[in-house]
Amino acid sequence: MIAITMGDGNGVGPEIILKTFTEYHLDDYFVVIGDISCMEFCSEQLSISIPFHVIHSIKEAKAGVLNVWDMGLLSKSDIQPRMLSKKVGAAARDYVEFAARETLKGTFDAMVTLPVNKEAVRLSDPGFTGHTELIAEVCGQDDFTMMLSSDKLTVTHISTHVSMLQAVANVKKGRIVKVAELTNGALIGKKEGKPKIAVAGLNAHAGEGGAFGDEEIREIIPAVEECRKMGLEVSGPYPPDTIFLRASKGEFDAVICMYHDQGHIPMKVLDFAGGVNVTLGLKVVRTSVDHGTAYDIAYQGKADCRSFVEAYRFAQQMIQGKQLYKMNMT
Repeated sequence: MIAITMGDGNGVGPEIILKTFTEYHLDDYFVVIGDISCMEFCSEQLSISIPFHVIHSIKEAKAGVLNVWDMGLLSKSDIQPRMLSKKVGAAARDYVEFAARETLKGTFDAMVTLPVNKEAVRLSDPGFTGHTELIAEVCGQDDFTMMLSSDKLTVTHISTHVSMLQAVANVKKGRIVKVAELTNGALIGKKEGKPKIAVAGLNAHAGEGGAFGDEEIREIIPAVEECRKMGLEVSGPYPPDTIFLRASKGEFDAVICMYHDQGHIPMKVLDFAGGVNVTLGLKVVRTSVDHGTAYDIAYQGKADCRSFVEAYRFAQQMIQGKQLYKMNMT
């Protein structure tokens, strides 16, 4: 059973859920965590007829209907499509926290998140930096990483939602080795043989022997060497301006990136609609769409469901992987 968080009610999240339910055959093993008032409003606005079923317990879920765990946080009058709202932003955050806690308890096997608007959430929670950090806080963990994956490219990150100054400071041997381990674990079983993992340099030309910075010499190269001693097929660091093209052509299974935009930019250029955001290293399985709330097209019937469908299917694969791992360990 998978929990799907509705996302920001003024964005494309509700529309994506409705369109996916009517256009794709996922299965009946999911529950929407959100507000039925918002889902009904979106259904009315887009003239999409949906058999809703409101629940407040997983035992109440039924097959053949769209099960909505109604949080009761918003009324129809609170929904203002394409508008930034403190109340709607706070509700979107609460859906995520609730789903994370219930998944951690075992009510759900995984969670798939639809987009929140960080600016809207910060109107009520100024310290909010993103889904990933909130879910990690619920899990009581600080050792995790973000993976973006599609058929064209897979990347993981040393750091994500921090300043560039902090991102540079985070480039440390121990962190790189940990991210490589998490990346390798996520890729095992997807194809025969050891996953081939490339490490991108931080500086231009991967530092060019220290001419443009020494982070490669001090931290990145020692991390790559440590990974190889551990039996991981990790290589690099490679110049950031060429490594993503090489990976997209199949030379590598994933690229470890030193900061947020280093990984996000090539991913979104290559496959904006089909990318999946996966959080590695947490106690819960969590995947997400790789796009924002798209206020500009919300409630207009234009939202693309592909990233959500791929995120849902990726979560299913991760659940199956965990089950197979447990079976092999017993």
